Amino acid sequence: MRPDYDVLVIGGGFSGIGAGILLDKAGFSDFLILEEGDGVGGAWHWNTYPGVAVDIPSFSYQFSFEKMSTWSRVYAPGTELKQYAEHCVKKYRLKDRIRLNSAVVGAEYDDATALWTVTTSNDDTITTRHIVNATGVLTKPKAPDIPGLGSFAGEVVHTARWDHDLDLRGKRVGIIGTGASAVQLIPAIAEQVSHLTVFQRTAIWCLPKPDSALSGAMQTVLGRVPGAKYLARLASQTYVELLFPVAAHFHRPLHLATQGEKLARKTLKEQVTDPAVREKLTPKYAVGCKRPSFHNSYLSTFNRDDVLLETDSIESITPTGIRTAAGTEHPIDVLVLATGFKVFERDNMPGFPCASRGLDLGDWWAKNRAQAYEGVSVPGWPNMFSILGPYGYNGASYFNLIETQMAHIVRCLTHARSVGATTVEVKQDANDRYFAKMLARRPRQVFSEPSCSVANSYYFDDNGDSPFRASTTIETMWRAGHFPLEDYEFAG
Repeated sequence: MRPDYDVLVIGGGFSGIGAGILLDKAGFSDFLILEEGDGVGGAWHWNTYPGVAVDIPSFSYQFSFEKMSTWSRVYAPGTELKQYAEHCVKKYRLKDRIRLNSAVVGAEYDDATALWTVTTSNDDTITTRHIVNATGVLTKPKAPDIPGLGSFAGEVVHTARWDHDLDLRGKRVGIIGTGASAVQLIPAIAEQVSHLTVFQRTAIWCLPKPDSALSGAMQTVLGRVPGAKYLARLASQTYVELLFPVAAHFHRPLHLATQGEKLARKTLKEQVTDPAVREKLTPKYAVGCKRPSFHNSYLSTFNRDDVLLETDSIESITPTGIRTAAGTEHPIDVLVLATGFKVFERDNMPGFPCASRGLDLGDWWAKNRAQAYEGVSVPGWPNMFSILGPYGYNGASYFNLIETQMAHIVRCLTHARSVGATTVEVKQDANDRYFAKMLARRPRQVFSEPSCSVANSYYFDDNGDSPFRASTTIETMWRAGHFPLEDYEFAG
């Protein structure tokens, strides 16, 4: 049978955009990109709340083959990332190969034809030889499980679905959550509202953000001086590598996270005047157990008389406010849910029912622990590749992940084409070997710290695993070009 498409890419964020560009460059032009939203950009399409910005330097948060010189800041605002996504789609002529408003609701593999059948929310049925799962993890909002949420009579908004018609001026606002989104949002709206109450379950480590505006002169240098963009990216990549991959995966013996904690405590002391508030804002877990944040005015916002930090647990939400377990009721007009995203939850990994040989991938992961060879392939699910599979992301630039995993995928597709194979499936022993290798490296990671148990971190799945790739970025890049093709079975 001839499928509708040779490759179906699921997701129109930067992963899907990068997959399309790199498939095209490798000569695999018969593909379609399916995107749930009404625009491209993934997280940068959905997350438009006040203050939203990238949390690693923009020089790293871009494709290596499409470096920009026009970022307005070292850490670009979200609108510029959305524009960058649209720029890439236009420049690399992907628009006609992207189908918007098309969420995947199911995928099933047929051994007899070596094809996948994918069903969308529009009741479309599409057949494809190969799937590249390019769905991200910061797109599906996670609502809190709090009694009375539906009874609130005021306005309710989630940070990931911001309502730009919402006027906060002069309103009493309550924010549930103090994660990365809240860290950016709270300083951005504190001056607009009449009173802001922040409900914190778990404190977040907040580090200084080495951010600044990029002047026109600097943009000119980046755009015209040979090698300037390369040097800026190299410096940025080095900074990011030390900040997470090295600090997290080589926590023992380097203990770089301990140095990060010292800096965070110093920042707390300098920026928060009230010792009691400072204590509430001080996490009880090691830096790295939970995603840290970077901001230069989040902590000092709690010095304001019109900002209250509430750390008592929430008992319920009432029609007019929020009641704590201690019996205190905080009256509010607007409720903001900064409660994060579904990440390693069953309905987000892989994000849709995915059946092969009578098994569902989500069920298989729940039973056997999340795992994938090099973070790309799972035995038993032929012709299916993931960009953000378990043990694929090492915590560096997300764009480096996209390019590395696509190099792996393109190697598989190229070899399959050269030998006339219709199926590409990773071997069980290769997957087991890689999974054992990742688990063997776990004791040196910061995630093995006992204090991580109180972090309430989305880094950990239901099995208690933190499926990050315990590797340096150089190792991930080298492996993408040198993993043994014999680890796969090419047949048909």
